[in-house]
Amino acid sequence: MSDMPEKSLDQLLARLDAPEVSGDAQAVVTSLTYDSRRVSGPGALFAAFEGAHFDGHRFIGEAVQRGASVVLASCGRTVEVPEGITLVRVPDTRRALGAIAREFYGDPSGQMTVTGVTGTKGKTTTTYIVAHILESVGIPTGLIGTVGYRTGRSVRPAPNTTPEAADLQEIFYEMRQNGLNQAVMEVSSHAVALGRTALIDFDVAVFTNIGHDHLDFHRTVDEYAEVKAGLFRGLGRFGSRPGKPWPKSAVINADDPYSMKMIKASRTAGARIVAFSAKPGSSRDGCDDLAAADDIHMDRNGTSFILRHAASGVHIPVRSRLVGAFNIYNVLAALAASYELGVSVEQGAEALASFAGVPGRFQLVDLGQEFTVIVDYAHSPDSLANVLATAREVTRGQVICVFGCGGDRDRTKRPLMGGIAAEMADYAIVTSDNPRSEDPASIAREVSAGMGANNGRWAVILDRANAIREAIGRARPGDLVLLAGKGHETYQIFADRTIEFDDVQVAKDALKELVPGA
Repeated sequence: MSDMPEKSLDQLLARLDAPEVSGDAQAVVTSLTYDSRRVSGPGALFAAFEGAHFDGHRFIGEAVQRGASVVLASCGRTVEVPEGITLVRVPDTRRALGAIAREFYGDPSGQMTVTGVTGTKGKTTTTYIVAHILESVGIPTGLIGTVGYRTGRSVRPAPNTTPEAADLQEIFYEMRQNGLNQAVMEVSSHAVALGRTALIDFDVAVFTNIGHDHLDFHRTVDEYAEVKAGLFRGLGRFGSRPGKPWPKSAVINADDPYSMKMIKASRTAGARIVAFSAKPGSSRDGCDDLAAADDIHMDRNGTSFILRHAASGVHIPVRSRLVGAFNIYNVLAALAASYELGVSVEQGAEALASFAGVPGRFQLVDLGQEFTVIVDYAHSPDSLANVLATAREVTRGQVICVFGCGGDRDRTKRPLMGGIAAEMADYAIVTSDNPRSEDPASIAREVSAGMGANNGRWAVILDRANAIREAIGRARPGDLVLLAGKGHETYQIFADRTIEFDDVQVAKDALKELVPGA
């Protein structure tokens, strides 16, 4: 990245609570990292993170050898550094590096209009629609989420839905360097719980829904929802600032059981509350605004409805290429958020008509075959149920589902997903997702435990490519094959290796064997 900043250490530590500094507090810092492999020479500040699977303190020596001038370590840890290296001790290196990065990069989100989208399902699609609408009316927009990070001139792969706090500050800085004043980002529950987004000045926060997911990290769904509510409690924590919208806006799915929790959290922050709903006869119910979908029609080519928007008094037809009831909520959320960002509902609806979708989100794979093949990221019980319900709505034939569950993740959802697939699909194949350190066969056994007696309507094929080929080979005209779980991912993670694997490409290869001239 060009035009990297340069700051003295004492400037960067100014907002921290009594850091312990041993060495030169005036040391010049030219880069920040928590990965010793990314230390690029003198001027680097290396932060030693303590994680569930690694301890950055073990790599301090390597970071110093590579040229780190400053080391950020946890209080109470025995750390020795060579003479001439500055050691800074803090209670929490992860949160401290976030604060340091905000100072280092000049608080870039404070100079932008930032929209954050949180929820179990719909984050990626909603952020993509908002970015598409803004771009359509001539507002260049950055994007941060599961599929990747768009910074104006480049697209980076996304190791996390929401990056580490320090990485976020760097990404926003790059956006500002590229002339962007708007950004839309997915906000995961992990990010809120770990403080990754605590120093981002959000202007609009969107809540899509709460479902069964991430219970390996959050003990209960209620705890999971409480963490999500933290995004809304934090709206306006930085106060009114020049060039930033005020008051902040909270856009909330009024049809979700946890909507009142998000509304109450937003009220404590003094935010403007905007509800959206797809239920007949929905009303504002004390909210400042409402975006509602009436007269809904769905088919395999998309969705249409009448948008009823309270603040503008507008009732207009909306047409989307996106398929499924769940996408009505994503569209409503995006239209409501875009209005809060200054885009009229008419402009939003016009832009929506040209939105083609998101990679790996109910993505059609069509080589001219007489049946439908869909790739979708559905990897939780709720998302699998939603996508199977949509598949059933748009299919006159049988629904064939290929799915698995990731290793080293919430095990409680495995039998639930098995039960959903067995009940809602005509034929289901349990296969490998990203097994990670776990045995794929053990994961499959836990999934199939929820599927009941094998009555010939489901099978286990651990090799994902073979499972996809089997599903496509079984399909007849009018059927729908759903490949669920990996979506946009182009890899598969095993205990000892990561391989290239793309559901879309594997499906295309299988279809080429069946479709002449494909």
